[in-house]
Amino acid sequence: MAKTYALALHGGAGTISKSALTVEIENEYKIALAAALHAGESVLKQGGSALLAVEKTVLSLENCPLFNAGKGAVFTHNKTHEMDACIMDGKSLRAGAIAGAKGIKNPISLSKAVMEQSEHVLLAGAGVQEFARKIGVPVIDDLYFYTEHRYQQLMQIIDSDQAMLDHSVQIKKKMGTVGAVAQDKDGNLAAATSTGGMTNKRFGRVGDSPIIGAGTYANNETCAISCTGHGEFFIRAVVAYDIHALMAYKGLSLNQACDEVVMHKLKNMGGEGGLIAIDSHGNIAMPFNSEGMYRAAVKENHEFEVAIFK
Repeated sequence: MAKTYALALHGGAGTISKSALTVEIENEYKIALAAALHAGESVLKQGGSALLAVEKTVLSLENCPLFNAGKGAVFTHNKTHEMDACIMDGKSLRAGAIAGAKGIKNPISLSKAVMEQSEHVLLAGAGVQEFARKIGVPVIDDLYFYTEHRYQQLMQIIDSDQAMLDHSVQIKKKMGTVGAVAQDKDGNLAAATSTGGMTNKRFGRVGDSPIIGAGTYANNETCAISCTGHGEFFIRAVVAYDIHALMAYKGLSLNQACDEVVMHKLKNMGGEGGLIAIDSHGNIAMPFNSEGMYRAAVKENHEFEVAIFK
């Protein structure tokens, strides 16, 4: 029996001050979130796969300089851009991911290529470019990723040993990872996540986004998850897989599992952030323990939702 489709996305979570967001900037974000939602929903409406829908959704966010992924990726300490991304198919449990990638315009599409055109799950560092060239994906100049706003963020803290989560004076700790989860009309689930990581990061730091079970997970039996927040905590808490496990082995509902992990386990560890999730019945959850999370969702025959604050 054909199921109804559903889609959710996020554009980052964190200490997003409502007073610091002007009406114009807030509208810019909401328009960009709605555009990404439309890109993914158009796939699902036509009977396309959840996997393609999450890719198209994240592509839209990667191409928008407002978000810390692709075009809007933050600067490392060495004034470069190192991006992480992951995509997972809930039907087959196949996945593809890249970490510390340089010169890749759309990391989410290359992650999908890793899944479909290699025998591996995760590629890192210089090997990402080598793989991209091998399959004909152009490696582009770093200038494409330059935005003055991101450069000024780096300049504020480049002389410190601190790495900041998408840091700025106006938005103190916005965690700008982007992601999407979807269920298609065949009932299949998929998840995708993409990020530029932390401003001023060093030593090839990799967060939770490209790590299966930490920042990204999808399994048709339970749910699809994409996380955003302080990656070190999400890795240690194995957040995405933990929600799946609570549903699979303890019989918790999606909302119960998300609440347990985001509002209790993560919070007790000091981990700030949130996630988007969808279960095998098309239910959507978008919990976060921070001040705000850029998010949007739509279900077939329902009005779409776009929000930033609680």
